[in-house]
Amino acid sequence: MNEPVKTVSVGQTVPNFEMEIYDPKRKDFGKISLEELTKAKKWVVLLFYPADFTFVCPTELADVAAKYDAIAQSGVEIISVSTDTKFVHLAWQQNEKLLDGVKYPMGADPTGKVSRMFGVYDEGSGLSLRGTFIISPESKLVASEVNFYNVGRNADELNRKISANTYLAKHPTEACPSGWTEGKKTLTPGPSMVGKVYEALQK
Repeated sequence: MNEPVKTVSVGQTVPNFEMEIYDPKRKDFGKISLEELTKAKKWVVLLFYPADFTFVCPTELADVAAKYDAIAQSGVEIISVSTDTKFVHLAWQQNEKLLDGVKYPMGADPTGKVSRMFGVYDEGSGLSLRGTFIISPESKLVASEVNFYNVGRNADELNRKISANTYLAKHPTEACPSGWTEGKKTLTPGPSMVGKVYEALQK
């Protein structure tokens, strides 16, 4: 029987975790841990998905793969995660043509321990829901999104969230309004802006 795992919420520090991976760049197996990534000052994005050799999942991983190089330049590491083993990851990546461009590590969570930590493990099916989590270099969980099995995610929106969070880490007194993208106006909250956000956005 699995030991209870405390679920991490946005704003909390994420405990260290370790997973076996299949690394498509090296075409080899390995291990990865949050501790080693944060020591390297990396932002970490976890992309949980239900299972290899399914239908919506390869479209999501391919969408992220198309933007991976640009995202990685911001000091970000992406790890896709399912409850499949590293061996199944290898077979899937080498057989599914949509995954030809995947370069990021594919994490194996067969016991569901990491999935439970982020609250996406479905005890009934033994699979993970479509959860996206952004972790800062200080190990703080800054963003989360969870979809059910039948709705795929959008890598453009993920990239936008990463850009906003990395920007705000350098400009902690500011805030990003709805739809913010790099180069657009931010807000600097304060007493003079209360009830006057429209005016602030026009300046």
